[in-house]
Amino acid sequence: MPRKSATKPHIESNTDTQKQKNVAKKSPKQHIEKIKDSQSTQMKDSTSPLSAPISTNTPANTRKATRHYARIKRRAKAHRIYTRFTHTTKRQGVKIIIGMFVALLFGILAAILSHLYLQASFKVSALLGIIALLVTLWTNKALPLGVVSLLPIILFPSFGILDTQSATANYANPIIYLFLGGFMLATATEKIGLHKVIAKRFLSLFPNTPKGIISALGLAACVLGTALSNSTTAILLLPIALSITQEYALKMRFLLAVAFGASISGITTPIGSPPNLIFLGFLEKLGFDGISFTTWIFMMAPLTCLMLYAMIYILSYKSGEYQLEVNAFSDVQTTAAHKRLLFCIVALLLLLFINSPIKPFYNGLGLNENIILLAFGLLMFVPKIGFLDWDDSKSIPYELIFLFGAGFCIATAFSQSELGGIFEDYFRQFENLPFIVFLFIACVCAIIATGFLSTTALIAILLPIIYTATQSFLKGSEPTITMLAITICASFSFMIPISTPPNAIVFAKGNIKAWDMVRFGFLLSVVGIVLVTLFAFVYWRWFLG
Repeated sequence: MPRKSATKPHIESNTDTQKQKNVAKKSPKQHIEKIKDSQSTQMKDSTSPLSAPISTNTPANTRKATRHYARIKRRAKAHRIYTRFTHTTKRQGVKIIIGMFVALLFGILAAILSHLYLQASFKVSALLGIIALLVTLWTNKALPLGVVSLLPIILFPSFGILDTQSATANYANPIIYLFLGGFMLATATEKIGLHKVIAKRFLSLFPNTPKGIISALGLAACVLGTALSNSTTAILLLPIALSITQEYALKMRFLLAVAFGASISGITTPIGSPPNLIFLGFLEKLGFDGISFTTWIFMMAPLTCLMLYAMIYILSYKSGEYQLEVNAFSDVQTTAAHKRLLFCIVALLLLLFINSPIKPFYNGLGLNENIILLAFGLLMFVPKIGFLDWDDSKSIPYELIFLFGAGFCIATAFSQSELGGIFEDYFRQFENLPFIVFLFIACVCAIIATGFLSTTALIAILLPIIYTATQSFLKGSEPTITMLAITICASFSFMIPISTPPNAIVFAKGNIKAWDMVRFGFLLSVVGIVLVTLFAFVYWRWFLG
């Protein structure tokens, strides 16, 4: 009887062990129990001291089972990650190969067609082919923006378009340091939250109605745009517009106010938009007198105010007059750091204002706008005075600096080639038109072209063509006025998400419908074309002679 009772549990234990093997894969808990049960079934004769079963509750066995399952789990997770990474890498690799192949194909076709149909020389055909290659790579993003922007250093000397020294010198253009200093200030502004203090101040000046909030966001964008670029302004104000309301009809208008306001503010100062710097750099390469910081602001301030008023009217039309509860900045307080940075920005603007008027009488320091802005940017890294350390410099978009260099390099290549003569015959069709009509057509074409190419690349390509091809029928300052009008209109393309950086930023992160951007942006773009044409024909002519 005792032997029977000892054998029966042993048989049942073996049966239970077999069942555990069948279900071990179903859960981690059962897998651990399987190991415990398999150890407990190793029993000896009951009469022997060794006949006692191994304890299933010993800490060593439990830890061993847990570690075993953890290893299995880690291996499975590593396999999933490897598989996902491999598939993602393969897809990205295929896209890169296809994008580079398409760009190379377009470049070869552009070179061949220009040689066959435009009777261009080898040098000009190679230049057009390289530009087609660069434009395609900038558009399909097969390679990073900075990598594509450095290709002219290799390609232009390889085809005899520019020598290496001339090509690389464009990447150290003084205009680039103006942009670099501006981005240092923008990084400091974002780090300490000065943009929130400015936005809170403007929101408190207007009623909490849809029209009041649209006005506050537009004015805040213009104020920030005096020292920051339009893309940085849009990035800083975007979270503010998203936090006010969740109702789509109003949130969409607030987001468009940020995008359109940032684009409008981009024309206020030379550093507000990359096309502005491309235009100024091209004037310096031609040997013309540059437009000073003060002169630029006086030229653009009236246009900025009119465009801002038009934007507020269009976006607030039929938006209602009810009150909104705005609590986005209830916890934002003005600190000593905010006041210190605001003082630096105001001092910078004052110094830029007085630098140009006093330069004819006193130029002892020998500083220009580029060096002044870079000096204030570097001041942001000085301990106890500034707000940045070297780790913060990683957020500066250096790829845009390379893009500027590529634009200046293309402009130099255009000016040193006979490419203007190829397009001159096509532009002669407009020589009998009044200048104001030609300006209007040029502005319309510039806005349409921004739907297919980034504004920076477009201006870098268009300005040399416009200048060289219109020399035969545009007189005096008319070529410069035309190039300036095209540059400003490139910032007034409000219809398409990819037209300007603020549009792209708001469209990607704000989740608004493309049709809403088109229907509001079309009206504002029409207003912009008309105003730019009138300002260029009447007002800017007075400054540019």
